[in-house]
Amino acid sequence: MFINFFRENVVASYVLFLIRLYLGYEWTVTGWQKITGGFDASGYLRGAVGKATGEHPAVQTWWAAFLEGFAIPNVGLFNILVPWGELLVGIALIAGTFTTFAALMAATMNFAFLLSGTTSTNPQMLLLILFVLIAGANAGKIGLDRWILSGIKNRLKKPNNSKETSYIN
Repeated sequence: MFINFFRENVVASYVLFLIRLYLGYEWTVTGWQKITGGFDASGYLRGAVGKATGEHPAVQTWWAAFLEGFAIPNVGLFNILVPWGELLVGIALIAGTFTTFAALMAATMNFAFLLSGTTSTNPQMLLLILFVLIAGANAGKIGLDRWILSGIKNRLKKPNNSKETSYIN
């Protein structure tokens, strides 16, 4: 019943629209600030690895190993992926464009930040983005997904009008 409400109810689509606007604004602003402010993830990543020690570490050793073995050596890649990912996810959520995919990418970033020991607004944003993911297509009905997804669906259903070539005479 709860899931059907989020997936099919018109009122839910308006509530999800407001959630999308809030989350989209947050992602867009933080992404843009990083793009225009000379973002460098190296200090953040080293700080996260430092939180993997002690009696009650905030970062699990397997995640710290990933950060040390992959993220820190490829910090240049992360310096591009993080700010542009945040900006594009924000724009997609505001516009309601490929909303479910944008929500999945937002959740991925929230989980990565949480696994790195940063609480901040990530739990709240993750909880809200889960409602968007549960709603599926209904989350983007008040947005461009209304036309994009129906266009894709119609294109996939359309029979191929081209003449079939027969190899048998």
